[in-house]
Amino acid sequence: MEEENPSETLQLIGKPPPNQPKKQPPSPPPPPHPPPTLYPTKTTPFTLLIQPFQWLQMLCKQLNPTFILGIALVYGLSQGFSNSFFKVVTDFYWKDVQKVQPSVVQLYIGFYYIPWIMKPVWGLLTDVFPVMGYRRRPYFVAAGVIGTVSAAVVAISGNLPVAVALGCLIGITAGVAIADVTIDACIARNSIEIRSLAADMQSFSGFCSSAGALLGYSTSGFFVHHLGAQGALGILVAPPAMLVVLGFVIYESRAPNLASNNKRKAMEKVDIAIRDMYRTIRCPQVWKPSLYMYLSLALSISTHEGQFYWYTDPKAGPAFSQEFVGMIYAVGALASILGILIYHKTLKDCPFRTLLFFAQLIYAISGILDVIFILRWNLALGVPDYLFVVMEECISRVVARVRWMPMIILSTKLCPLGIEGTFFALLMCIDSLGSLSSKWAGGMVLHLLHVTRSDFTNLWLVVLIRNILRLATLGLIFLVPNVGQSDEVISSDFLNDTSSVSEEDDEFQTCLNENIEL
Repeated sequence: MEEENPSETLQLIGKPPPNQPKKQPPSPPPPPHPPPTLYPTKTTPFTLLIQPFQWLQMLCKQLNPTFILGIALVYGLSQGFSNSFFKVVTDFYWKDVQKVQPSVVQLYIGFYYIPWIMKPVWGLLTDVFPVMGYRRRPYFVAAGVIGTVSAAVVAISGNLPVAVALGCLIGITAGVAIADVTIDACIARNSIEIRSLAADMQSFSGFCSSAGALLGYSTSGFFVHHLGAQGALGILVAPPAMLVVLGFVIYESRAPNLASNNKRKAMEKVDIAIRDMYRTIRCPQVWKPSLYMYLSLALSISTHEGQFYWYTDPKAGPAFSQEFVGMIYAVGALASILGILIYHKTLKDCPFRTLLFFAQLIYAISGILDVIFILRWNLALGVPDYLFVVMEECISRVVARVRWMPMIILSTKLCPLGIEGTFFALLMCIDSLGSLSSKWAGGMVLHLLHVTRSDFTNLWLVVLIRNILRLATLGLIFLVPNVGQSDEVISSDFLNDTSSVSEEDDEFQTCLNENIEL
C-alpha cells in the first residue's frame, strides 16, 4: 500500500505545500483523440456502400467467422432460398409431373409441416444428446444428408410413386427444419454470451433469409421452364450439401462425455421441462391467446393450390407463365419486408387486442381481391391481369406480415423462465399445426365443391368461404389479452414459480455451460 503524499493532499484542499515555490499552472493537455467508430462520420455514397461490409467484418471479428458462415448458409441458402424455390417448383411438380388434383395437393402439402411441428424434439436432441462430444455439428451433417438424399432421389428417379415422392419432399423440409433448430441454438448461445450483438445477429439472420427468398422466387420459374419441374428439384441438392460441409467446418469445442449420473439428470430435466410446459399451458393467460393464434390460422383455410392451378390454366385462367409465377412471389417477398417496416415504425406500440382486431379485419377484406380476380371483374374495370395480381399479392403479404408480427411478440411474452426456449418452440408448433389444419381444411372444401385441374367453376365460392371464416375469427378476439406490447402478460410470480428448470441443480447446469462453447 502506497504512502499518502502530503503535498498532494494539500493541493487537493487548495493550499500550496510548505517550503516549496508556487508552481506555474501546467499547460493544458492536448485534446484527446476521438474514440474509434465503426463507420466514417462523413456520409458519402462510398461510405454507405462499404458500411454493410464493415458491419459484417465487425461480426466476424466479435464472433467466430464460421458461425457467421453458418447463419448465411442456414438462413440464406437452406431456409430462404430452398423454401421459396421449393414452394414454386413443387407446385409445378404436383401439377405437371404427378398430375394430382389441387384438393389432393393441399392434403400432401400439409405433411410438409410435420418436421416443423417436431421442432421441440429436434431441440431436445441437440441439447441433451451429443454425438461424439458435439451437440451441433453432427445435426448439421444429419440435416444435410437427409436433404441431399431426398432431393437427389426425387430429381433423378422417373415415374416415382406418389407416396415415395411425398416422402422425399418431406425429407427436404425435415433437413431445413433440423438445420434451423440447430443454428437457432447457436444464435441463442451467442446472444447470451455477447448480449450487445443479439440484435445484430437477428438482423443478419433476417437479411440472409429475405435475400435468399428473393433469389429463390426470382429463379424458380426460370429453372422450371428450362429444366422442367422434376429437373429443377435437382437444384435443391446444393443447399443441404453445403450443410454437410458446415457441420465439419463450424467451430464447436468438444465436450467430454457426461457421466451416467449427469445423463440421468439431463433426462430428469427433460421431464421437469415437460411438466412445467403442461402447467404453463393450463394457465388461462397462456392457453387463451394460444388458442386464438391456432384458430386464426386454421380458420383461414388455404385455397393456394386451387388458385395456382387456375393461374396457370390456359383456358379458364389468365395462363401465367412459369417465370411470371416466380416473379409474383418475389414481389410478394419484397412486400413482406415492407410490412415489417410498417409494423416497426407505426404499430409496435398498439395494444395486442386492438392491433390484431384491425389486422384481422383488413386481412378478411383484402381477401375480396381474390374473388374479384377469379371472376375477372378486374378486366371490366380496365385493370390487366398481371398488374392486378401483383397489386393483390403485395396487399395480402403486407397485411399478413402486420398480422403475424404481434403474434410472434405475444408468443415470446407467454414463455416462462427456465423453459422459454422449449416453450417458444411449442408455441411455434401450435402455429405450424394451425397452418397444417388450414391446408387440409382448404383441400377438403376444394374437393367438396368439385374444384379440379380443369373445372374452376366454384373456385370463387371457396375463396368467399375463406373470407367469411376470416371475418368469423373476429368473434374470438376476446381470447387476446388487452395489454400493450411492452406490458406484462403473465404475472412475475407465476413466471418465477415455473422456472424450476433454471433453478434446480445449478452445478449440473454450470457443468453443461462450461462444456458447450460455440
